[in-house]
Amino acid sequence: MRGTIEGFTHGPVIPALAFLAACVGAALGLRCGIRSLRTHRSFKTGRLALGALSIGCGIWTMHYVAMTGFTVVEAPLSHNKPYTLAALAVAVVMAGVGLFIVGYRGATRMALITGGTLTGLGIASTHYLGMAGIRFRGHFTYETPLVVLSVLIAATAATAALRAALSARVLLSGLGAGVMMAVAVTGMHYTGMAALGVHLHPTAPGPTSGHVSSD
Repeated sequence: MRGTIEGFTHGPVIPALAFLAACVGAALGLRCGIRSLRTHRSFKTGRLALGALSIGCGIWTMHYVAMTGFTVVEAPLSHNKPYTLAALAVAVVMAGVGLFIVGYRGATRMALITGGTLTGLGIASTHYLGMAGIRFRGHFTYETPLVVLSVLIAATAATAALRAALSARVLLSGLGAGVMMAVAVTGMHYTGMAALGVHLHPTAPGPTSGHVSSD
């Protein structure tokens, strides 16, 4: 039995808040990355780690804020806590790897491509790990072409954001890089959600409120 998905239960306010969360986390994190290039080596690691934490938390927060607007009409949903925490860890670690590469290698072509790709994979991994942690009486399916597209969006936009951040000379340019990173996160998220299908198990209950809750 196919389930009925409602992706914008609370209207446009949730996507707007989710995008804002990604913007704040990315802007702060990329700012730390920029500052790390202008500090002594002894302080570089700390700034990059702080940047990774900020970007990773922004990625994770964006996903879970956006998911408050996601429901399956026929079934209540809940989150598995280990998956939730694992998604946060993946976001921070992968954003950190990407940021450390460009932080220590500089704005070389290979460093930007590698760092952006790894950051994009972190964004995608956070999303799909979070989705794997949703519990309900059924299972999700995905359209492969849209899943691939979502990963490409994340990697491409993240690479562009890192490049813009490292070439930024004024505060507004740095904020623009943060917006690009937020586009990577939200673009990946909603493309991934467009790939989603829901199949309910035969024992699933009738229509109920399907708001996501925690175990």
